[in-house]
Amino acid sequence: MTRPGRTWLPFAIGGVLVIVMAVLPLLNVQIPGILPGATYTPGSLALLSLCMVFAALALSYNLLLGTAGMLSFGHALYFGAGAYGLGILLDALDMPLVPGIFVALLGGMVIALVTGAVAMRVNGIPFAMVTLAFAQAGSVLVRRNQKVTGGEEGLSLNTAHVPDWLVGVVNTRNLYWLTLAIVVIVYLVVLWVDRSQLGHLAAATRENDLRVRVLGLQPARAKLIVFVIAALCAALAGIGYLLLQSGTQPTAVGADLTITVLVMVVLGGVGFRWGAIVGGVLYTILDQRLTVLARADGIQQLPDVLRVPLSEPLFLLGVLFILVVMFLPGGIAGTVDAWRRRRRGERGSENVALDELEPAATAGVR
Repeated sequence: MTRPGRTWLPFAIGGVLVIVMAVLPLLNVQIPGILPGATYTPGSLALLSLCMVFAALALSYNLLLGTAGMLSFGHALYFGAGAYGLGILLDALDMPLVPGIFVALLGGMVIALVTGAVAMRVNGIPFAMVTLAFAQAGSVLVRRNQKVTGGEEGLSLNTAHVPDWLVGVVNTRNLYWLTLAIVVIVYLVVLWVDRSQLGHLAAATRENDLRVRVLGLQPARAKLIVFVIAALCAALAGIGYLLLQSGTQPTAVGADLTITVLVMVVLGGVGFRWGAIVGGVLYTILDQRLTVLARADGIQQLPDVLRVPLSEPLFLLGVLFILVVMFLPGGIAGTVDAWRRRRRGERGSENVALDELEPAATAGVR
């Protein structure tokens, strides 16, 4: 049971963390081995901003997998729709930034509505395969359309209609605050869905689809709405990625990115919002810093039996993922939650024992 007065505690902790992250670019904080420099330097801010983007993407995927129980291999399609959609609108149609963002989100919603309605005609693994097919089709269209999407070279950001305070290395701090705002927005949307009747219905469908239909409810409609909302959040993260990286690449559409996001969610803990954020941040930092570690002189001087695997960041990340699945099956957040439940259970049993002992002791005194 939740103790009275404790319901506000997660929101207070979250608010404090957001404030700390907001003032971080104004501080001279150094974390050796994790950040390339002090927190006010462009390199550290760029890394932290990328962490924010993938944390938002992981949150959107956790809404699919954790809340509705839908295993999708094509979630990157909507991330790419946001990035490429805004890039094409700015470049080909000379649309201003703010209207372009809304049109890109609308386009991502339409794509999600069509693809989701088709994919949800099946469940389980067939659903995952259909979403994978849509993602691969989107990747092919992006790679083959050289004039519109830039093909294999990717699409550069046309800064003519982007405010000056969002362009260039000198404005990395503003881009950091923008990506932080995106994470907060996505988190609030996911929180609203999880606590709404829609989220409860989607969670009930995840547990027992047949029972929900027997009750006369419409689980398919609820799952489709959750699918579209998750796609919108992914598209918003893609827009942040485009502005941060000053462009996008075909890898932002392919299924490989979805697998990466799936690893983030599993690493953080499926079904936990803060776990998805931790997983996205941790994976992004490891991916970036292990690449630097692989090029270090100390690694290059090791024997081949050690140098070859340690020089491959994906190998190290794969080993980490295997260890998490084997020893922390619930992910980071799931392990913490299990530990807290055990502590509460022990305290509850102690309280029950004391409650049973007190009448007997009182009777003995009398």
